[in-house]
Amino acid sequence: MKIGIISDLHGNYEALQSLPKHFDELWVLGDLVNYGPEPAAVIDFVKRNSTIIVRGNHDHSIGYDVDPRCTTRFQKMADITRRYTASVLKKNQKEFLRALPLKLELKRRETSFYLCHAKPSDPLYGYCHEQSEEWVHELDHIKGEVLLVGHTHTPFIRRIGNRVVVNPGSLGQPKTGKPDACYAVWEDGVFQLKSFPYNVDKTAGRLRALDFPEEVERDLITVLQTGSLLGTRV
Repeated sequence: MKIGIISDLHGNYEALQSLPKHFDELWVLGDLVNYGPEPAAVIDFVKRNSTIIVRGNHDHSIGYDVDPRCTTRFQKMADITRRYTASVLKKNQKEFLRALPLKLELKRRETSFYLCHAKPSDPLYGYCHEQSEEWVHELDHIKGEVLLVGHTHTPFIRRIGNRVVVNPGSLGQPKTGKPDACYAVWEDGVFQLKSFPYNVDKTAGRLRALDFPEEVERDLITVLQTGSLLGTRV
């Protein structure tokens, strides 16, 4: 069995449609919208092609019209693109985001999984880097052998005892120091982190066509082109 795992698509349809398609199932760990130029197309693709989806903080933001609680450096980008996203999505698309579960527990073959966007104790907003000691405590509160999370936009596989925390990184707005879209694969009990190039210039062109404020447009495109913000990893 081969499962593709993606997170943090952020309205980047160009990256999403370039994702390899040979999976038995596709799991999505949240943040379908905001930052990117094509949130509606991303939602429609995910609805058609995904098996499992959980809600991210940006999905929650659009679904419930609330602040996504971004870091200060990303706040203006989030505010501007949130307004844009809310203006182009249909009512049923917002309802879809609002109805997404915050967490899911499931089993495939003999492996049990726990899925959420950020971390089990704070599934929308909790922020943990790969080496954070918080993961030890987070695992204490779940039953699954595998914890799947997103939110940080940085991929990792971390083994703690006989369990594992996996973050596939971001498909639509990676922060790895390079622009390649990131995802993970679980096949026959083994995880792999993967990435692939896509047409970043096409996504950048679609952002330019939206006539965002110059600073916001520049920063959004910089993240896409460099995998970082203003030349630094964030």
